[in-house]
Amino acid sequence: MQQADDFRAESQALFNLLDGADAAVFSEPTLFKGWTINAVLQHLHFWNQMAGLQLTDEPLLLQRIAAVKSHQGGMRAFENSHFNGLSGRPLLDAWHQGFQATADAFAQADPKARLKWPGPDMSARSSITARLMETWAHGQEVYDHLGVVRQNADRVQNIVMLGVNTFGWTYATRQQTPPGPMPHLVLTAPSGAVWTYGEPSETERIEGPADAFCQVVTQVRNVADTSLKVTGPVATDWMSKAQCFAGGPETPPAPGTRHTRALN
Repeated sequence: MQQADDFRAESQALFNLLDGADAAVFSEPTLFKGWTINAVLQHLHFWNQMAGLQLTDEPLLLQRIAAVKSHQGGMRAFENSHFNGLSGRPLLDAWHQGFQATADAFAQADPKARLKWPGPDMSARSSITARLMETWAHGQEVYDHLGVVRQNADRVQNIVMLGVNTFGWTYATRQQTPPGPMPHLVLTAPSGAVWTYGEPSETERIEGPADAFCQVVTQVRNVADTSLKVTGPVATDWMSKAQCFAGGPETPPAPGTRHTRALN
């Protein structure tokens, strides 16, 4: 699956960013809910392992899902306990080895295979795409904290598609009905290609960089902090709460609160 290669490439880009970083940086809080980089890596590593179990050991997968849900300290405490507080360079290397193994496994999987997960069953293609999206999204707080503007590649189209496919989900998870059809999207890829989605419209339209759209639907930026041009009440409402990930409704960050850190 191309998505497995894209997941590997996005993970490798994040690894390259952190390879050689000072040891102290791993324990510093980021702008994402105060998570440290150690917390980000533990989270990515654990759920990459869980995705691998979808293919290799469904009973263990279900056992761990139940353990996460019942842990009194919550998900983050469970992840830290699961890895016995693994941090810093050893954690970075363990995550690197782990995402390579997950990418290898999904590269050989049937894209249409139905796999168990905490939410509804999903296809193998959807599972590894979700891992790509989460790596990209959580990677953003690492890039931001290190003061680096990420240079994206056209593999972000996978995340664009998740954003498009979850237009209805943004409202369903809030027990709402979409106020109209999905607006027309005109997005410029990192390569300069133009990607369009939805029925052509001048009155309901979202236009701008594809990676900015990805930032909004993954809630790593408020739409006001992007260069997206949003036209129409439906487009405005969607971009105010877009959510391409599973779970209950989440509130996007307030304007100005998520940004690339300015280093002295």
